[in-house]
Amino acid sequence: MQERHSNRRLYFEELAVTSENYFIPYIQSYKRIEPGAHVLEIGCGDGGNLLPFAKRGCETVGVDLDGEKIKTATAFFEESGMKGRFIASDIFQIKELEHDFDLIICHDVFEHIGAKARFLSDLRKYVKPDGIVFMAFPAWQMPFGGHQQICRSKLVSHWPFVHLLPVPIYKFILESAGESEGCVRELLDIKETRTPIELFERLAREARIRVARKEFYFINPHYEVKFGLKARKLNPLIGKIPYVRNFFTTSCFYLLEMA
Repeated sequence: MQERHSNRRLYFEELAVTSENYFIPYIQSYKRIEPGAHVLEIGCGDGGNLLPFAKRGCETVGVDLDGEKIKTATAFFEESGMKGRFIASDIFQIKELEHDFDLIICHDVFEHIGAKARFLSDLRKYVKPDGIVFMAFPAWQMPFGGHQQICRSKLVSHWPFVHLLPVPIYKFILESAGESEGCVRELLDIKETRTPIELFERLAREARIRVARKEFYFINPHYEVKFGLKARKLNPLIGKIPYVRNFFTTSCFYLLEMA
């Protein structure tokens, strides 16, 4: 397990840097996000992605299932002197959410969702007619697409592609490495809800969502602040080869519009 998975302040600050340096420029290359814009993040965690938007004068709202992370997000925003509203709720059951957001952010969330088709369809309820959705997720088959980096075992946490093994073998390795029941369950859940690029794009079409822009990264932009590795886009030729591209894409950036 890396330090950032236990040091929430560090993770918050790292996400804020990546959001500032990569997410915002990518979004604003397509549509300007002005002060006063309403920004929603689904699966906001500790709120780091939203901080740069709040600093730009946006009205930010974060929703997350984890009540403890919502408390942390609220505290971190207060410590930073920023305003933000954070709600602990399942997005499928939430009732106290506005329906007029200029931008919705879903960063490293979609791969955890089981009801993917419903999730994409429901986005329409919260975004303005001229609003956009920024979606980012790791392709399932990439070296650490199973999120095994959360493991406490140094061997398993640094073992690329281990998540692609059959479930019984993968589970045996995790348990033999001494991972907790909760960690094993979480990793197996991710394996069940995995998101290859082809699945995401098919579900978006079926939900009548238009892909306005997309970008695939060979080196995830977040690796810059995490590991000191400069972000690198995937070779365009590889990016056009279905299924093969999944093995080389550590992060998929999409800008979506409701058709």
